[in-house]
Amino acid sequence: MNSIISLHGKVRYPLTLDPGVWIFDDRKVDLTTFFDTEVENVDENEQYTKTVSKHWDREIQEGAVFPPTLKTEKKYEKQKLLNGTFGISFAPFLKNAEPLEEATAVTLVTANESVSYSLEEAKTLIFGFSKNGKPLTKDGPVHVYECDGSNRDKPLTYLKEIIIT
Repeated sequence: MNSIISLHGKVRYPLTLDPGVWIFDDRKVDLTTFFDTEVENVDENEQYTKTVSKHWDREIQEGAVFPPTLKTEKKYEKQKLLNGTFGISFAPFLKNAEPLEEATAVTLVTANESVSYSLEEAKTLIFGFSKNGKPLTKDGPVHVYECDGSNRDKPLTYLKEIIIT
Protein backbone atom coordinates (compact mmCIF):
# COMPACT_ATOMS: atom_id res chain seq x y z
CA MET A 1 0.00 0.00 0.00
CA ASN A 2 1.22 3.47 -0.85
CA SER A 3 1.48 5.73 2.19
CA ILE A 4 1.88 8.94 0.20
CA ILE A 5 -1.16 11.13 -0.49
CA SER A 6 -1.24 13.57 -3.39
CA LEU A 7 -3.00 16.93 -2.94
CA HIS A 8 -3.58 18.61 -6.30
CA GLY A 9 -6.16 20.33 -8.48
CA LYS A 10 -7.02 24.03 -8.34
CA VAL A 11 -4.09 24.93 -6.10
CA ARG A 12 -1.05 27.13 -6.54
CA TYR A 13 1.22 24.49 -4.97
CA PRO A 14 0.43 20.76 -5.34
CA LEU A 15 1.57 18.85 -2.24
CA THR A 16 2.69 15.35 -1.43
CA LEU A 17 1.62 14.35 2.09
CA ASP A 18 3.57 11.70 4.00
CA PRO A 19 1.73 10.68 7.20
CA GLY A 20 4.79 8.72 8.33
CA VAL A 21 6.56 11.90 9.42
CA TRP A 22 3.63 13.55 11.20
CA ILE A 23 4.54 11.83 14.47
CA PHE A 24 7.31 14.46 14.80
CA ASP A 25 4.94 17.38 14.06
CA ASP A 26 4.06 19.59 17.02
CA ARG A 27 0.58 20.18 15.58
CA LYS A 28 -0.50 16.58 16.19
CA VAL A 29 -3.40 15.94 18.55
CA ASP A 30 -4.20 12.98 20.78
CA LEU A 31 -7.29 11.38 19.23
CA THR A 32 -8.17 9.49 22.40
CA THR A 33 -9.13 12.79 24.05
CA PHE A 34 -9.58 15.20 21.12
CA PHE A 35 -13.27 14.55 20.47
CA ASP A 36 -14.12 14.71 24.18
CA THR A 37 -12.67 18.19 24.71
CA GLU A 38 -14.11 21.50 23.63
CA VAL A 39 -12.39 22.88 20.52
CA GLU A 40 -11.46 26.53 20.73
CA ASN A 41 -10.23 28.69 17.90
CA VAL A 42 -6.86 30.15 18.80
CA ASP A 43 -4.84 32.61 16.79
CA GLU A 44 -1.49 30.86 16.27
CA ASN A 45 0.50 34.11 16.29
CA GLU A 46 -1.13 35.25 19.51
CA GLN A 47 -0.55 31.88 21.17
CA TYR A 48 3.10 31.85 20.06
CA THR A 49 3.65 35.39 21.37
CA LYS A 50 2.16 34.51 24.75
CA THR A 51 4.25 31.34 25.03
CA VAL A 52 7.50 33.10 24.12
CA SER A 53 6.71 35.99 26.48
CA LYS A 54 6.05 33.60 29.35
CA HIS A 55 9.29 31.75 28.67
CA TRP A 56 11.25 35.02 28.41
CA ASP A 57 9.82 36.28 31.71
CA ARG A 58 10.73 33.00 33.44
CA GLU A 59 14.32 33.14 32.15
CA ILE A 60 14.69 36.76 33.26
CA GLN A 61 13.47 35.92 36.76
CA GLU A 62 15.01 32.48 37.25
CA GLY A 63 17.78 32.24 34.69
CA ALA A 64 18.04 29.51 32.08
CA VAL A 65 17.70 26.61 34.50
CA PHE A 66 16.20 23.34 33.37
CA PRO A 67 13.82 21.76 35.86
CA PRO A 68 15.08 18.57 37.51
CA THR A 69 12.16 16.63 36.05
CA LEU A 70 13.13 17.29 32.43
CA LYS A 71 14.56 13.79 31.94
CA THR A 72 11.43 12.24 33.40
CA GLU A 73 9.19 14.37 31.20
CA LYS A 74 11.11 13.31 28.09
CA LYS A 75 10.74 9.66 29.11
CA TYR A 76 6.97 9.97 29.39
CA GLU A 77 6.78 11.90 26.12
CA LYS A 78 8.64 9.07 24.37
CA GLN A 79 6.23 6.50 25.87
CA LYS A 80 3.28 8.59 24.68
CA LEU A 81 4.69 8.67 21.13
CA LEU A 82 5.27 4.92 21.13
CA ASN A 83 1.77 4.07 22.36
CA GLY A 84 -0.41 7.01 21.32
CA THR A 85 -3.23 7.48 18.84
CA PHE A 86 -2.67 10.69 16.92
CA GLY A 87 -4.18 12.88 14.25
CA ILE A 88 -3.42 16.21 12.62
CA SER A 89 -5.59 18.99 11.26
CA PHE A 90 -5.94 19.21 7.49
CA ALA A 91 -6.22 23.03 7.59
CA PRO A 92 -2.47 23.87 7.50
CA PHE A 93 -1.91 21.63 4.48
CA LEU A 94 -4.83 23.20 2.64
CA LYS A 95 -3.51 26.67 3.49
CA ASN A 96 0.01 25.79 2.24
CA ALA A 97 -1.37 24.47 -1.05
CA GLU A 98 -3.04 27.88 -1.59
CA PRO A 99 -6.32 26.99 -3.32
CA LEU A 100 -7.04 29.21 -6.30
CA GLU A 101 -9.89 31.72 -6.10
CA GLU A 102 -12.15 29.57 -8.29
CA ALA A 103 -11.71 26.54 -6.01
CA THR A 104 -14.87 25.66 -4.10
CA ALA A 105 -14.56 22.09 -2.86
CA VAL A 106 -12.22 19.39 -1.64
CA THR A 107 -12.75 15.85 -2.91
CA LEU A 108 -11.24 12.99 -0.93
CA VAL A 109 -10.69 9.98 -3.18
CA THR A 110 -10.54 6.61 -1.45
CA ALA A 111 -10.25 3.07 -2.78
CA ASN A 112 -14.05 2.73 -2.64
CA GLU A 113 -15.60 6.19 -3.04
CA SER A 114 -15.13 9.92 -3.42
CA VAL A 115 -16.41 12.32 -0.77
CA SER A 116 -16.64 16.07 -1.28
CA TYR A 117 -16.51 18.87 1.29
CA SER A 118 -16.68 22.62 0.85
CA LEU A 119 -13.38 24.41 1.45
CA GLU A 120 -14.63 25.65 4.83
CA GLU A 121 -15.76 22.17 5.92
CA ALA A 122 -12.46 20.67 4.78
CA LYS A 123 -10.52 23.02 7.06
CA THR A 124 -12.09 21.27 10.06
CA LEU A 125 -11.10 17.73 9.04
CA ILE A 126 -8.69 15.72 11.17
CA PHE A 127 -6.39 13.11 9.59
CA GLY A 128 -5.70 10.26 12.00
CA PHE A 129 -2.32 8.73 11.21
CA SER A 130 -1.48 6.36 14.07
CA LYS A 131 -3.34 4.02 16.39
CA ASN A 132 -1.77 2.65 19.56
CA GLY A 133 1.65 3.79 18.38
CA LYS A 134 1.45 2.08 14.99
CA PRO A 135 0.92 3.61 11.52
CA LEU A 136 -2.40 2.83 9.84
CA THR A 137 -1.10 0.31 7.30
CA LYS A 138 -4.19 -1.91 7.07
CA ASP A 139 -6.81 0.67 6.05
CA GLY A 140 -4.76 3.87 5.87
CA PRO A 141 -2.51 5.69 5.37
CA VAL A 142 -4.92 8.03 7.20
CA HIS A 143 -8.41 7.97 8.68
CA VAL A 144 -10.42 11.11 8.01
CA TYR A 145 -12.47 12.41 10.94
CA GLU A 146 -14.88 15.30 11.12
CA CYS A 147 -13.93 17.75 13.85
CA ASP A 148 -17.21 17.30 15.73
CA GLY A 149 -16.50 13.58 16.13
CA SER A 150 -19.69 12.54 14.33
CA ASN A 151 -17.82 9.86 12.39
CA ARG A 152 -15.28 8.90 15.06
CA ASP A 153 -16.47 5.26 15.06
CA LYS A 154 -16.60 5.02 11.26
CA PRO A 155 -13.99 7.37 9.72
CA LEU A 156 -13.25 7.65 6.02
CA THR A 157 -10.45 5.16 5.26
CA TYR A 158 -8.17 4.10 2.38
CA LEU A 159 -7.48 7.72 1.32
CA LYS A 160 -5.54 7.82 -1.95
CA GLU A 161 -5.63 11.44 -3.10
CA ILE A 162 -7.08 14.87 -2.40
CA ILE A 163 -8.40 16.95 -5.29
CA ILE A 164 -9.24 20.62 -4.93
CA THR A 165 -12.04 21.48 -7.38
